[in-house]
Amino acid sequence: MADSQHEPGDLGLFLLRVAAALNTSGLTVDDVQRRVERIARAYGTTSIRVSAFPTFVMIALSDGEPTTLEVTPMGADSHRLDQIVALERLCARAERGEVDIPRALAQLAEIEDQPPRFGTMVSIIGYAVLSAGLCLVLRPSRHEVTAAAVLGLLVGALQPLVRPRPPLRVLLPVLAAFLVAAVSGFATRAGLIDTGIRPIVASLIVFLPGATLTAAVLELGSGQLVSGASRLVSGIMSLALLAFGILAGTEVAGVSTTQALSGSSHLLGPWAPWLGVGLFALGVALTNSAPKGAMTGLLIVLYAAWAAQLSGNALWGSHMGAFTGAVVLVLAASLLARLPTMVPRQASFLPGFWLLVPGALGLIGLTSWATSDGTSPSADLRLTAGSIFAVAVGVLVGTQVWDWVVSGGTAVSRYSKEPTRIGRFVATFKRSGRAP
Repeated sequence: MADSQHEPGDLGLFLLRVAAALNTSGLTVDDVQRRVERIARAYGTTSIRVSAFPTFVMIALSDGEPTTLEVTPMGADSHRLDQIVALERLCARAERGEVDIPRALAQLAEIEDQPPRFGTMVSIIGYAVLSAGLCLVLRPSRHEVTAAAVLGLLVGALQPLVRPRPPLRVLLPVLAAFLVAAVSGFATRAGLIDTGIRPIVASLIVFLPGATLTAAVLELGSGQLVSGASRLVSGIMSLALLAFGILAGTEVAGVSTTQALSGSSHLLGPWAPWLGVGLFALGVALTNSAPKGAMTGLLIVLYAAWAAQLSGNALWGSHMGAFTGAVVLVLAASLLARLPTMVPRQASFLPGFWLLVPGALGLIGLTSWATSDGTSPSADLRLTAGSIFAVAVGVLVGTQVWDWVVSGGTAVSRYSKEPTRIGRFVATFKRSGRAP
């Protein structure tokens, strides 16, 4: 039951800060609005008005009440996995009215100030592992995997140096792209190693706007034109800045872009992506401070999405592979979130965007186009556009299917007055107290 021992101003402040925190966690504006409205209803506020945008949220508790605003800059650091887990669990309790509002405000502040689970050195090493894993997913050569790990170390070490300095934080993606491209170009020029585009893209994974572009398509499809358009422009601009950094780095190194980005033709076998998914999950856990017990869920979700994507590729083609992988990603993350020892859906769901790599494919395509004569988009760029829409539609379908499954726990079948079989299972699962 909702706790009535709180001031109305405390509830409004809590809802505003929860909305801002959910924004920072990467949820679409529709999801943010629904979550805040459910929390408000749990505490007896039924006429709340919520307007969420990528850069700010506005809330009015009732008609005639003043509107309050909280800014959430798109350039701000997103939450780590441990922060997402803590925030999701706090929101789940708040949606059931089980948390005291003043205490919840204190918990929100604690989540925002929560230190990383792992130290800086572990995070840097984890980023190198993450880069090597993603490079394996892109089917590289043996030398490219080594190059991805080295470049990942450089980018991992650059982030803690730049992030505390606001003037440089805005330039961090360009600086990172310039650094890895210049190092790669000098190595190629000296004949030390033939790196290519795959290690560069893998080392820049944290800056790739795959989730942003997918969220943009989802929001545009749901009628959120302002939010969707702003995310779309932001994602495209991020890709353009990264591509510029790569091209500038290769020019400084004194090598042609074709020579610096061509890579090796001696690629590893089909086993490489399967190993890469595991290394990628380990790198995500170390870099993003995954809480205890999260590794198992990450592995299950990522391998399920990757297997589904490969199956879709083999049966229908790359676009349907991206669609199938996104559907399975949502369903697997949602199902695991119901288990008592697993992390909430959002924590295991976000890394899947990186694995499906619409942003990575986009950077490859944009860089390839920039190094060509510029008369027509490359095949990679066209493939990326289709992949982004396929992933977005897959996420939308997976979410709708899961919502229908969960609603079966309380609703009756469409064709009878009896609950569906899966509905009875979900209802029993809820009554056991294990659902978040």
